[in-house]
Amino acid sequence: MQIIRARKGDASTLSAIAWAAKGLWGYPPQWMEQWRSQLAITPEFVSKNPTFTAILDRQIVGFHALLPTPDGWRLEHLWVLPERTRQGIGRILFLHATGEARARGASSLTIEADPHAEPFYQQMGATRIGSTTSAIDGLARELPLLIFDLTKSARPSHDC
Repeated sequence: MQIIRARKGDASTLSAIAWAAKGLWGYPPQWMEQWRSQLAITPEFVSKNPTFTAILDRQIVGFHALLPTPDGWRLEHLWVLPERTRQGIGRILFLHATGEARARGASSLTIEADPHAEPFYQQMGATRIGSTTSAIDGLARELPLLIFDLTKSARPSHDC
């Protein structure tokens, strides 16, 4: 597998991967539609933010993107094609993302995770520091807020 910088022309493929991966969690179709704009990756986003693709057999199978914040860097996206999950691609992308954030001078990486993804990030060594609340269809939804200490080596706490 290769990890390379995404190109603006990859945006529609990245959007499709994010959509498919989010759909893996079985969310209601009306929720998915409300998240469509959040899952859409634009060529402008790719050109302005560190965005990297995982290439396997000449196909983009996943990606991650970092977003600068006033305090450092945030993992804005990390998605893997559903048919490629549980193959270590997410782990490799996460390790790459932490390396990129570290190379950009960050001492920590923040992650606002989907509740279903929180165990993965904790296995990778991230620590929950709180949560944010969002609303969908009038229901409150808690999103875990995690931090990964970049001053330590990025090693999963056990096999992912």
